[in-house]
Amino acid sequence: MNNTVHPVDEVLPAGQLFLVGLQHVLVMYAGAVAVPLIVGAAMKLPTETIAFLINADLLVAGIATLIQAFGIWKFGIRLPVVMGATFAAVGSMVAMGQDPNVGLPGIFGATIAAGVFGMVITPFYGRLLKYFPHLVTGTVITSIGVTLLPVGINWAGGGHGAADFGAPVHLALAGIVLAAILLINRFGKGVWVNISALLGLVIGFAIAWPLGLVDLSGMASKPVFEVVTPFAFGAPTFQLSSIVAMCIVMMVTLVESTGMFLALGDIVGRPVHRDQLTRGLLTDGLSTFIAGFFNTFMHTSFSQNVGLINMTGVRSRFVAGVAGAILLSLSLLPKIAYVVASIPPAVLGGAGIAMFGMVAAAGLKILSHSDLGDRKNQLIVAISLGLGMIPLAAPNFFHALPAWTAPITHSGITIASIAAIVLNYLFHHGPGTSTVEAAAAEAPENLE
Repeated sequence: MNNTVHPVDEVLPAGQLFLVGLQHVLVMYAGAVAVPLIVGAAMKLPTETIAFLINADLLVAGIATLIQAFGIWKFGIRLPVVMGATFAAVGSMVAMGQDPNVGLPGIFGATIAAGVFGMVITPFYGRLLKYFPHLVTGTVITSIGVTLLPVGINWAGGGHGAADFGAPVHLALAGIVLAAILLINRFGKGVWVNISALLGLVIGFAIAWPLGLVDLSGMASKPVFEVVTPFAFGAPTFQLSSIVAMCIVMMVTLVESTGMFLALGDIVGRPVHRDQLTRGLLTDGLSTFIAGFFNTFMHTSFSQNVGLINMTGVRSRFVAGVAGAILLSLSLLPKIAYVVASIPPAVLGGAGIAMFGMVAAAGLKILSHSDLGDRKNQLIVAISLGLGMIPLAAPNFFHALPAWTAPITHSGITIASIAAIVLNYLFHHGPGTSTVEAAAAEAPENLE
């Protein structure tokens, strides 16, 4: 090995590059395809359409990962970053997708606008970070997990609106998948733990197939190879409330990415400076912009892959490049996407309860860095999470408001995000607050 080459820039032997790159794909795959599965199920889209959304998701994830690994012009952090669709936008997108005046074209239009917004604000982002301390980001991420958990629970019962909802076979399947994930995490080691959700889905799928719960009848008509084309669902539409909701989510994901990039720089031994951070965040915006054109959703860096790098010690960005190439290859294989889209809801439910619960747990971990002994901070968390529960507890709570407000008011994540940002400003930065309070509430230089 050439000792003058930094481990981040090291080109590993071809076989090792491929295997470690494939491992990165396996670690993030279940999370990556979960977003189109959730949105597609909520909109009651046919299997063929959900399969197409999965392929589109993998395509953009591959493109964005390659840009982050190798860099193009002012884009790309040039570190081993793996990108994928973010859970943060799910609540807003489900609300948009279920609104007949918005639908998929409205989601993609709002995604394009959010990507532009992300690229515009990134150069000024350092000035905004103080409004997104651990208190805000932890509250938002906790609300994401809490909001998504009912999705997993409905899946576990057989899918929302299913005629046999709650049938013993569905509950048993979900229980087996969840038990498999728990057992792998309890007794497994290394990569097996990292892909426990994927393994749980495979086990559940294998059991559901002979029970007649898997319908692959349409797969034969799918081509072996298929290229994802832009605007497959028509020209995108742009509605103000949808754009506002997605721009709020964009700001939250930029804060998440900032924390992950700074942590990753420490892990790989190449500290991330402001210019490098800007290139990474610009790629978040660019990938989201591209995603809207290619029929998919907001993209961001995946934290589980940062954890994998920390575990394996393999720091080469060329590994991420290989992972990007594998994701691109998978996007060309519609039969694989069709199989994934055919996973029974109950199987998804078992994995969903674990995955979405872990998202909430990650939010609680971030909140632990805040001073929760401070009554003001307790109020910020309590009110934000409470308001975020409104669409779950009473879906018709805002029915008398104008229709254009639906993408905001029907998303618990968006409501919780707005509440956390506004309340944090009022209590820690607004009129009457001391400079000591404001300084104590600002985001630290290194987010975890």
